[in-house]
Amino acid sequence: MQQLGFEGMPKRLYACTPTRLGTWLDCPRRYRMTYLDRPPPAKGPPWAHNSVGASVHNALAGWWRLPRHRRTVTAAGDLLDQGWIGEGFADSLQSARYRHWARGLVEAYVAGLDPASEPIGVERTVATRTDLIAVSGRIDRLDDRRGPDGSGELVVVDYKTGRHMLTVDDARTSLPLALYALAAERVMRRSCRRVELHHLPTGRVLAWEHTAESLARQLRRAEDIAAECAAADERFRSEKERAEKERAEKDGGQEGEQDGARPLELPEVFPPRPGSWCGWCDYRACCPEGSAASESRRPWDALGAEAADLPVGGAQAAVAGSSSGGAQVDAAGSSSGGAQADAAPAERGVTARAAAPE
Repeated sequence: MQQLGFEGMPKRLYACTPTRLGTWLDCPRRYRMTYLDRPPPAKGPPWAHNSVGASVHNALAGWWRLPRHRRTVTAAGDLLDQGWIGEGFADSLQSARYRHWARGLVEAYVAGLDPASEPIGVERTVATRTDLIAVSGRIDRLDDRRGPDGSGELVVVDYKTGRHMLTVDDARTSLPLALYALAAERVMRRSCRRVELHHLPTGRVLAWEHTAESLARQLRRAEDIAAECAAADERFRSEKERAEKERAEKDGGQEGEQDGARPLELPEVFPPRPGSWCGWCDYRACCPEGSAASESRRPWDALGAEAADLPVGGAQAAVAGSSSGGAQVDAAGSSSGGAQADAAPAERGVTARAAAPE
């Protein structure tokens, strides 16, 4: 019996996050393993640098959730200690040293914050949709910045803890930050054009002021990526249904327990993009091309040398090269404290590896 369709029905929107779109650009095979394979392949061990980043993010989010009178520098450090994630480190000694270093990082950052300057949102999920996509994401912090005249603007703040030295161009070309600004603007019904990367290890704030046109370009870019993902997803499902049907016919409709565990033989809809970065992939062990193209990385290899020689019992870890909580601001067209704006080179695509160190 043929099922009748409904003409004029709206096309199903492609639901996504900026992370999902970035994963597709990085490596279609990792995209498939992450979002489509069921059950998903086994991941490798947790990464120590991800544990550091998550611990710092959680501590900062928890600090803003405290009553205003309890938002002290010491409280921020205590939150870091209490919520420390010790996964991925070589041993408990290495974990303890980086915990002390991260505590100093958090305390130095909040020392430059005004506890009374209440954000609109902390770890807030925002979402928006177009005729093609429904995109959502979680913002580290959404600020309401007010000027002397009472005028204000929404500002998207994203914390960074990695060793990678950031520039204003990283804020300008960031697809996630642009999508967060668009979604926040539509949810809050207020203008949101400024996006900031707060790099805690150096104390730098990399800022960019978007325009309506630049945000629209980033949205079209997201729609183009999503269209590629949706087409690949549909082909994958079709090929999987065909393969399952062929296997059932081959088995005479009697699929035993052993046959049911046999993996389907599917054509490569999502080819790998192997390179040295594959050493940081969670699914490296499941990918022959990625294993051949990269060296095996230990879970703690992305950690810097900041805490390598710190005494475990130190009262506060040293923060190499940092300043107090973002006092130095780099921004195109604006600066704080005489900071020079970094030049913005040609726009780059989203190339950050999700599992790789920043």
